[in-house]
Amino acid sequence: MQVGLADTHCHLADDAFDKDREEVVERALAAGVSHIMAVGGGGPIESSEASADLAAAFPFMRSSAGIHPHDASSYCDDIEARIGGLLERVEVVAVGETGLDYYYDNSPREAQREAFARHLALAVKHDLPVIIHCRDAASDIREVVSAVCPGGLRGVVHCFTGNYEDARWYIDHGLTVSLTGIITFKKADELRATVKKLPLDTLMVETDAPYLAPMPYRGKRNEPAYVAEVAGTLAEVMGLEKERVYEATGANAAALFFDA
Repeated sequence: MQVGLADTHCHLADDAFDKDREEVVERALAAGVSHIMAVGGGGPIESSEASADLAAAFPFMRSSAGIHPHDASSYCDDIEARIGGLLERVEVVAVGETGLDYYYDNSPREAQREAFARHLALAVKHDLPVIIHCRDAASDIREVVSAVCPGGLRGVVHCFTGNYEDARWYIDHGLTVSLTGIITFKKADELRATVKKLPLDTLMVETDAPYLAPMPYRGKRNEPAYVAEVAGTLAEVMGLEKERVYEATGANAAALFFDA
């Protein structure tokens, strides 16, 4: 599948888009976005079900299924069965987003680690990539991944904001690193310096919409069309033409999500 500029992580089923979702999709296509990953796992299981239904309506969209670490305390056998059912749908091509969030700690950390481990096991069982959320928890992410998937795994660390050592560990264990509008922020010099050291074939771009709008839209609702700003900044950081970055990050997205 030929993939150009792709938003590899957005919460398009979020109620922030209820009033103009079709227009948001049209603006993305007009901005040159060829594919959209409408992730599940943005909240409880119902958000994954809504994302799957949305992706089923558009041939250039895919979705995922999981429970966000904020809601990890709700994870149980019944929820896992519903995730498993979603993973049987053709438009659902990944597990997540899942992971650990030690910044908000909306669920107890032990519950987060258990839910994360069970998501990883589902990804292995279904031979699907995993979408990982990591905030202030890089050490425990490594520990859980190493325990459940000692040989590495396919997937992506979305909204990457870590250091070079973090990025190399993820890449060396089979993961792709995805960048958001944070890379455009004035105070993100350290992130840009880290990204400049990374191979382009290990990177993707995303919006995480409706959150984290890039410059010059910061403070507004984010949407998939703005992934062009993320890719444009990445091109500047790496000293490359935008088209080269679109092509490379799109190829990485195709391999992970859209070739299935």
